[in-house]
Amino acid sequence: MHPKTKQILQVFEEINKIPRRSKHEAQISLWLQEWGRSRGFEVKADSLNNVLIKIPPTPGYENSPTLILQGHMDMVCEKCKESGHDFSRDPIRCVYDGEWLRGDGTSIGADNGIALAIGLVLADAGKKGEIGHPPLELLFTVDEETGLTGAKGLEAGFFEGKILLNLDSEDEGVFVIGCAGGQNSLITLPVQWERLDFEKENLFGLFRLSVEGLEGGHSGVEINKQRANAIQLLSQALIGLRHRLGPENLRLVLINGGSVHNAIPSTAEAFIALRREKFEKTEKTLSCLRKTFQTEYEKTDPGLNLNFEAINREIIFEVAGYKITGEEVSSIPVFSARTEGKLIGLLLGLPHGVYRMSDTIQGLVETSNNLATVRTAENEIVIISSQRSSNNPRLAEITGKVEAVSKLAGAWIGHESGYPAWEPDLKSELLLKCRQVYSETFGKEPEIKVIHAGLECGIIGSVHDDMEMISLGPTIKDPHCPSERIFIPSIEKVWIFLENLLKSYRCS
Repeated sequence: MHPKTKQILQVFEEINKIPRRSKHEAQISLWLQEWGRSRGFEVKADSLNNVLIKIPPTPGYENSPTLILQGHMDMVCEKCKESGHDFSRDPIRCVYDGEWLRGDGTSIGADNGIALAIGLVLADAGKKGEIGHPPLELLFTVDEETGLTGAKGLEAGFFEGKILLNLDSEDEGVFVIGCAGGQNSLITLPVQWERLDFEKENLFGLFRLSVEGLEGGHSGVEINKQRANAIQLLSQALIGLRHRLGPENLRLVLINGGSVHNAIPSTAEAFIALRREKFEKTEKTLSCLRKTFQTEYEKTDPGLNLNFEAINREIIFEVAGYKITGEEVSSIPVFSARTEGKLIGLLLGLPHGVYRMSDTIQGLVETSNNLATVRTAENEIVIISSQRSSNNPRLAEITGKVEAVSKLAGAWIGHESGYPAWEPDLKSELLLKCRQVYSETFGKEPEIKVIHAGLECGIIGSVHDDMEMISLGPTIKDPHCPSERIFIPSIEKVWIFLENLLKSYRCS
């Protein structure tokens, strides 16, 4: 293992001891500030907890342009069902598995903690005289994963450089020069509740129906892989049961699914009140659905499972202000039949997946939608839909479809401000320099790509004039998933490339 790879991984493990869920980056922000000040670097932070660490040039680079190395502090917190990990306080355990580094049943936060680690080790190496480099600014932003609000909040003058290396890409040897813009929509469906008296109608029992074991994944990077959406599969199962049993024999109590707006939902669950005499018929119906789902998604989601179980006395959940404890309850609120019909129709009607491929770049998803989350609140069902496109009119088009379906179901819908696309510049001097350095270093040309995921470059470039930008990084597989992992040898290649690129800016 390259000695700098070892150092980067050591710093990465230190970073992973600090909780850094999106919107909760105060601890990691303070840690980064202290790291910089303890080494005598100029450090500043803004009210959002964005951090800038200024690294002076090494001898011979005093007249070189300032380069910005940029990444984000926050991570998507995903874990396996059996994991007891608490992302609000537990360190993330790093597991070395051959040439890969992964978590212990959790996402590992290589997206984008590895950028922080690379930047810090590079700054240390320059201070120790191990490498030469121009003036550097380490720009670390917050809340990239849930709306890029850290980048949106950067004020004029927070940084000085005009050349930005974003370290948030996930394929070594690939330079990203453009990305999609995005728009999140919040859909709220009012709930009409009815009470189901278990003592009076003693033939009902409480059951949990769940879709589990899906691959999930990044809703930009992996949306073209046609993976299953747990929310929509659960909705298909519910409507199948309603048709088979009759809606009077099955009442919906609670439904939840998905985790964050930019992850394809890998789990979803519904708690239902079911007439006990229909239990056998329910199991047979679900067995057929399970086989159908598993056959349909055999290649993309081999771990898919449709589970159905009676609620035991230890399971407690809350709905409409009532705590429900298994079969100890005598009366519970259930969705009205009208609400059930609207909700299931809405979840099945909302678009999910690839909407249109690019006409100009082969293999690029132009426009897509992710039916991301559903939650039961006291008086409403809250759904998040996340639209992406590199074509602004098409982004408006897919958002309009989401809005139309929502309104037909009687739901209210609001839209976040969104984020802009990053339009590629194939004539960029930075791109030409990076291509030259990479080919001279490794004896082959890098791949140049535009991606469907969102990057902070789109926001930074739209707000701060005359920026030259490129995105790169080591190879990361299954970001935003418990199976997230980073290819260790790719870290060495990124380090060597960056070292040579920085050398190329020597002006004396």
